[in-house]
Amino acid sequence: MSDGPDVPTPEGGRPDAPRPRRPVFFDDAELEAHGGVVDPVRQIEAAHASAATLVNAGRSTSDPAVTARLVALVEDLGLSTLAELWSERPARSLPGALWRLYVLREWVRRDPEEASREYAAGIRHTGVDHAVAGAAEPPGPEELRAVVDAVLAGVFDGDLGVALERAAAFCRVVAAGRAEVSDGEPAARRAASLLDTATDLRVCATLWRHGALT
Repeated sequence: MSDGPDVPTPEGGRPDAPRPRRPVFFDDAELEAHGGVVDPVRQIEAAHASAATLVNAGRSTSDPAVTARLVALVEDLGLSTLAELWSERPARSLPGALWRLYVLREWVRRDPEEASREYAAGIRHTGVDHAVAGAAEPPGPEELRAVVDAVLAGVFDGDLGVALERAAAFCRVVAAGRAEVSDGEPAARRAASLLDTATDLRVCATLWRHGALT
């Protein structure tokens, strides 16, 4: 079992920069020995080990090119790979928090117009959260892309607790705006789910500060 995803050293980066590897739960012989069924305990271990390795790799270097590659991990590995690793882990865990941060970034990247519309609508209801999230004004598509990239970069080159709190605040602003500009029960459920995510990320920030986010 490897510890984490492949993050090639960008051109011009330090030759000794950490290069965590793509996680592999079992090789072919191990899968055959288990009848093709992956051991769930090994899956859990791989999820937490890869999350810790990724964060440690990012925080052990000051190379902004490495941070940029970690932020853009979905483009290298695909969201489905991260889902296989982390999506089943508890929301209040390191892999669970990372999964939610990458999903949030991917949503903004794929649908920046909707993201900016909902975020802008939520600002007047959540002024403090808007300040914590740190989005520039007016919060257009490019500004939203920039802030989610900055939040995720903070996991690797800043205070991880602050990064999680910024993400939580961002979610609360979007949830407030979504409730205002979108009608119907599905939109209300999505807004409520985003509020739950915000709560989970805030709790993760507290756990990190107490050395208990694993």
